[in-house]
Amino acid sequence: MKSRKITALLMSVLLVLSFMAGCGDSSQPAPAQTPAQENQEVTAPEAPAGETRKITDMLGREVEVPATVNTIVALGNTPRLITYLGLTDKVVGYSGMDPEKATPACAYAYANRERWANVPIVGTDAGGQTDYYPEEIIKAAPDIILATCPLELAQDLEKQIGIPVFVVKPDRIMTREYDQCLLLLGEVCGVEERAQEVVDYIHACLDDLANRTKDIPEDAKPDVLSAAATFKGAHGLEGVRIKDAVMEAAGAKNLAAELDGQSLCVITDMEQILAWNPEYIFLDSSGVGLVRQDAKEHPDFYEKLRAFSEGKVYQYPSSTSYYENLEIPLANSYFVGSVLYPEQFKDINVRDKANEIMKYFLGVDDYMSILEETGQGYCAVELGKD
Repeated sequence: MKSRKITALLMSVLLVLSFMAGCGDSSQPAPAQTPAQENQEVTAPEAPAGETRKITDMLGREVEVPATVNTIVALGNTPRLITYLGLTDKVVGYSGMDPEKATPACAYAYANRERWANVPIVGTDAGGQTDYYPEEIIKAAPDIILATCPLELAQDLEKQIGIPVFVVKPDRIMTREYDQCLLLLGEVCGVEERAQEVVDYIHACLDDLANRTKDIPEDAKPDVLSAAATFKGAHGLEGVRIKDAVMEAAGAKNLAAELDGQSLCVITDMEQILAWNPEYIFLDSSGVGLVRQDAKEHPDFYEKLRAFSEGKVYQYPSSTSYYENLEIPLANSYFVGSVLYPEQFKDINVRDKANEIMKYFLGVDDYMSILEETGQGYCAVELGKD
């Protein structure tokens, strides 16, 4: 009798345990899935809540970041970078341009204007006037803050908000430092594969451009000036790029590169431009109106310019709008190459190539039509005419 009671007791215990095992998981909700951009498969593996990793940012700080990042506040130029990485749906706050005021020249903001229409703007950093709003960032409750700010500001934000701030420094496009920014953000946000693909795509374009012009002797390359450069606003002919990634990528001989200085762009004397007397001049579309007006007011000066008299003045979409784009100057490099070296680029349809590049980075079809509709397409410029 005693053995029967023990057996019955054991069976009861086993029955309870099996019931608990079968029902225990039903009380826990499935982890929420964060959608990626339609054209980019960028899903990160889930990690147990509360787990963290330490990753060194570009200020040399070891930052403790969540093992899984589901929500982001993006400050400075990081909204643009995470757009390239397909992370726009994770943004719960950002600094930057009001979606209603975004223009096609600020490509990432224009592409995201509907997606971010209801995402709060948690600060501004336009024109060097940086002002972030701690209360709004706290309200957004991100897993991490991504930024391109100085050390003191990063430390101050972390102290005020209590959320890790990871800083990258994309100071110049088409460089190894820019690659590092993308790869680090990919590591932090769990999209390492997409980040590596983006870097590989950039370098595939740069290698293609370099291979097309590598056999052209330096003395056979025409003199070129990159003018009407957009920096801290639009400029006329006097705004020139010293260190121009587009001209470098296209294998062009940039006359302004001889100027000494740390800045990428400077205002130079108009007499210096006349002394250079370039064969080709390329203008940012944002400055074309200023150049046209100046040509009307000073026709004698412009008639002395070789590029003007020979009809070799061109415009391309402005590279800079709320920090520097990447997709537009990369496409511009193909345009410049096709103008300077038509034989080497005869197999390239510049418009199609530009659309391919912009679709890859922005996820938008036929972005060139958008630029063209606002007068920012590729074309020759006839100065002195409306």
